[in-house]
Amino acid sequence: MNQQFKVHLALFSVALIYGANYSIAKTVMPEYVKPFGLIVIRVVSAAVFFGFLSRFVIKEKIVGKADNFRSVLCGLFGVAINQLFFFGGLNLTSPIHASLIMVITPVIVLLLSAVLLKAPIRWLSTLGIFIAGTGAMLLIYGGGKQDQNSSLLGDIYILLNAASYGVYLVLVAPLMQRYKAITVVSRIFLVGAVLVIPFGYEQVLAPDWQSLPVQVWLSIIFMVVGVTILAYLLNAWALRYATPTLLGAYIYLQPVLAIFIAVAAGKDVFTLEKGLYALLIFIGVFLVSRK
Repeated sequence: MNQQFKVHLALFSVALIYGANYSIAKTVMPEYVKPFGLIVIRVVSAAVFFGFLSRFVIKEKIVGKADNFRSVLCGLFGVAINQLFFFGGLNLTSPIHASLIMVITPVIVLLLSAVLLKAPIRWLSTLGIFIAGTGAMLLIYGGGKQDQNSSLLGDIYILLNAASYGVYLVLVAPLMQRYKAITVVSRIFLVGAVLVIPFGYEQVLAPDWQSLPVQVWLSIIFMVVGVTILAYLLNAWALRYATPTLLGAYIYLQPVLAIFIAVAAGKDVFTLEKGLYALLIFIGVFLVSRK
């Protein structure tokens, strides 16, 4: 197995894991575990795992007031706010709506970079922002009216989740340049765990865990081990060899896989209207991401 194939396999596996997460999470919440309870389980598990790696394997610490404060902000936007809005939104809306709205993240990153970092915006990117934003708004306000599985509030939560993750990506970049990825992520998840526990600890205690079906247990394990830990490790390894263009291509693949899985599992229905709105989002993000 050559190196190029391994990189593609890793990136495809990450896209498949993220794509499946939209439908798998819906099998657990809200019937068996409420969304904030799932967040606590996922974030605390990740904090323990990456904290162990950071302390006993990497053995590196974040130093200085500025970097420590930045890491707290990353935990706030990249884990706490991000996850609360994502699972809260996914609980209310459909897997297809959530996966398509999340694609707009690069557009938000560009806008935030322009505001926070004074980065210039090319005219082609401006056009992409307008097209992607139009597609997202049509999906939220137009598609939701005819879709019983989605709600306006849930779509807005997903959009706020994407915005929060965009803030995180801008904030975390300097830390990733100065420290190893595991060091940064372990701190971020530690901060995130402290912040999300007050929101979801009661929901963790509420279910009758002994009576949960095997399928639900497997879904929870998938979200903890697959989505939180394995996907991150595969992505971190692939980033050492993949080009930005290749990463962009696999970002587009995530909602496509999410749609196939949601439809196959009977969790959602894909319509021509959603397809047209998705096309606008894809075109807009492509123009924004294209160099």
